[in-house]
Amino acid sequence: MNPPSEPLTTFFDADNHYWESSDAFTRYRSPAFADRGVVVKQLDGRWRYVVHGEPHPWVPGPGDLNPRPRPGALFDYFSGRGTKTDVADMLTCEDPADHPEWFGRDARLEVMDRQGLDGVWMFPSQGVCMEGPMQPDIEAAIDIFGGFNRWLDDEWGYAYRDRIFGVPYLILSDLDAAVGELERVIERGARVVAVRPGPVFTTDGLRSPADPRFDPFWARAAEAELVVTAHAGFDDGYRDVEDAVARAWGYPSRRRHGAVSSLAFYEPFVDAVMHHRLIHDFVAALVAHGLFQRHPRLRVASIENGATWIPELLRVLRRLHTQNRGLFDQDPIEQLHEHVWISPFVEDDVPELARYIPVERILFGSDWPHAEGVPEPRDFLTKVAGLPPGDQRRIMGDNARALMRPS
Repeated sequence: MNPPSEPLTTFFDADNHYWESSDAFTRYRSPAFADRGVVVKQLDGRWRYVVHGEPHPWVPGPGDLNPRPRPGALFDYFSGRGTKTDVADMLTCEDPADHPEWFGRDARLEVMDRQGLDGVWMFPSQGVCMEGPMQPDIEAAIDIFGGFNRWLDDEWGYAYRDRIFGVPYLILSDLDAAVGELERVIERGARVVAVRPGPVFTTDGLRSPADPRFDPFWARAAEAELVVTAHAGFDDGYRDVEDAVARAWGYPSRRRHGAVSSLAFYEPFVDAVMHHRLIHDFVAALVAHGLFQRHPRLRVASIENGATWIPELLRVLRRLHTQNRGLFDQDPIEQLHEHVWISPFVEDDVPELARYIPVERILFGSDWPHAEGVPEPRDFLTKVAGLPPGDQRRIMGDNARALMRPS
């Protein structure tokens, strides 16, 4: 008889967040871009982010100057057990001043100790929603995110006490700038970086992130044994696709400063049809356009993009391989299983996901302290309860810890 397993008491959370302070996008920005990109302005008595002269289409304003949601407030809604109306008051009920752990690393470490978290990947809350709306102003986006990464280094660090791994956000739009910023954050100790999941804005149009033109960036990331993450956010790179779908089914366009604003906020049908399409296509492009064949040491993690799109992606890759002999030097599904890690939504069926990808490629992510996540990180344990104890340990910490250890 096997001895009983020790209960899980410590975890590694691959999807933790801070809330940005009001100077996160302005502390280190160049004076030349003071009126471009993201600007903080007071509108109707509230401090708001303004992009291209208009309020940000999704993010209300700096995290320290606006009420915040209660952690986990939308969990039942995204699990299909309630409506936003049911929890409306919880979306603006928290005073940021009462939560130093949302803004400072030492206060967060105290909370992590209570939560049983020995390590976290620490992502932006609002930064992941900024590049798309700023584009195609490539110069401003590069300058502002370069400054943002310096703010992040100040406030959180890239590997604070080897427990809080702040994730700098990198923009591929200009290769030289991308490689330069990548080198800078590596020198400062970064172990995890983020790129926008979607096509890359360039001066000559949108391009696949796996286009060989970006190989120097990917080669350096692989050489440094970084984990390159693709975290969900607000994206303008697929607005043309969304707009085409809307028009095809009789809905009007909604265009903003030359781009297409998100119809998902206006039409539930379009939201339902487009759901998960961007991350599905992004990962498909990484595989189909040969990124992992050219960079066999590269490691990519999809964070807060859910996992229900994985079975369809496997079907797409299998069909692509079967119908186009010679397109791949290595089976595309094997490439996916070798190079891509997935952090499912907190409402996803984790045992079901383990039917489609190796359990060694599944990462626990709580999304704490966001409304879309769980009220407490350890609540995610219920999602893995149906798996063997060894698999639970891998998902709840060992997989992420292994990614943090150089080979």
